[in-house]
Amino acid sequence: MSILVVIENPEECPLKLQGVEPVAARRYLTDSSFAAMKGVRVFNICRSYRYQSIGYYVSLLAEARSHKAIPSTTTIQDVKSMGLIRLVSDRLEESFRRAFNGSQDKKASINIYFGKTPDKRFDSLASALFKAFPTPFLRADFVHTSLWQMQNISPLAVKDIPESERGFAEMVASSYFAGKKLLIPKRTVSRWDLAILHNPEEQRPPSSAKALKLFTKAAEASGFAVEMITKEDSNRLSQFDAMFVRETTNVDHHTYRMARKGAAEGLVVIDDPASILRCSNKVYLAELLTRNKIPIPRTMTLHSKNIDRILAEFNLPCILKQPDSSFSQGVILVKDRERLIEEAKRMLKKSDLVVAQEFMPTDFDWRIGIFDGRPLFGCKYHMADKHWQIIGKDKKGKDTFGRFETFPVDQVPKAVIRTAVKAAGLIGDGLYGVDLKQTEKEVVVIEINDNPNIDAGIEDQVLGQELYVKIMEVFRSRVEDRKKGGKVR
Repeated sequence: MSILVVIENPEECPLKLQGVEPVAARRYLTDSSFAAMKGVRVFNICRSYRYQSIGYYVSLLAEARSHKAIPSTTTIQDVKSMGLIRLVSDRLEESFRRAFNGSQDKKASINIYFGKTPDKRFDSLASALFKAFPTPFLRADFVHTSLWQMQNISPLAVKDIPESERGFAEMVASSYFAGKKLLIPKRTVSRWDLAILHNPEEQRPPSSAKALKLFTKAAEASGFAVEMITKEDSNRLSQFDAMFVRETTNVDHHTYRMARKGAAEGLVVIDDPASILRCSNKVYLAELLTRNKIPIPRTMTLHSKNIDRILAEFNLPCILKQPDSSFSQGVILVKDRERLIEEAKRMLKKSDLVVAQEFMPTDFDWRIGIFDGRPLFGCKYHMADKHWQIIGKDKKGKDTFGRFETFPVDQVPKAVIRTAVKAAGLIGDGLYGVDLKQTEKEVVVIEINDNPNIDAGIEDQVLGQELYVKIMEVFRSRVEDRKKGGKVR
């Protein structure tokens, strides 16, 4: 990705930046050659970002040209919002305490240069604030009453950088411009930016580290510059064209909030917030599938007033499901009346409604991966040894998994594919994993999952790298549609 450093008067810039030639702001705004450039990252170091100032228009027109502006106009507004500053201050309270531990002062200020500061004590804090308010140069002011709080954060004009810190600012800026995040492989020209949201600490991520590398490879081949992000990067979403969620989702969770924010800012987002909402609740799924005549196991919605009815109408054993359960957690098999009452009451303390479902023992579940309405893969997930689910526990409490088989789509029974595609279409056109059971008499849907597992060596066993390419081709198509003024999907 090309780099432009924009400032009002380059000849007056006190910093000597290696490897880049500063561009005059008015030239950037009026010279048509800049407007025609693609794959550009604009570092706006104008002295002011005040509304309708030259600095403000640099970021505004950069975004209109599909250039990536730092700071973005969103960030420019964010640093003016005391509500947002207080929110970030509250979130970083522990970081403030560690950074200022032992200080006898009541006030403090630090200058931040691309997430770095000359005083190493504040390195972690500076990095966190740069992520929250991505701006080349920042000044953060703190005050101590009963505890340390951030009083204000604002852009630091180049002319206001203390002379004693200019050498440090030059070194950090030059290093940042030369960093790997800003370089594009020679074989490809990145037209867009893709964020892959993941959690490096997650125990059961939807994609393994190897799979994430394969997604990255496919995305780069499709014209994307890829950056792995975490929940700490929620304030940077406007820098991207698309976001791919590869962290287990839930509604009351940062994954949903980031998907919602990304969609609101015009990104192509998978998993989209509507799909997360719909797939995360098994009560909703049961109602949706039943209403649309999609075959499912016999299902009833359980609440505190109808437990006796469940006992009267259901044969035991049966399945109880917490509405927002995932990875087989919150899904239990009850074999007798006492256990059903006990578990139902326990679940109803968390949710006013619980799903009760007929138990259909099978040797395996089908998982059909679907994206953009098209089936991508079919897997048989076999039950764990001596267990009724695909994930079990051994005597030491460790997870055990059943074996798997992956099939080309054309080798999966047509009734399974047809039912899965129809069910997924009720949710949307996102990326889904539809779980089904197949008996001699029928095919039934167990659930529809957003954020389905795609792991190296399992779901990609048949298609290999082509699976990742197919997914990224849909991202590319949707971003292109958006750039042409089409509907964001």
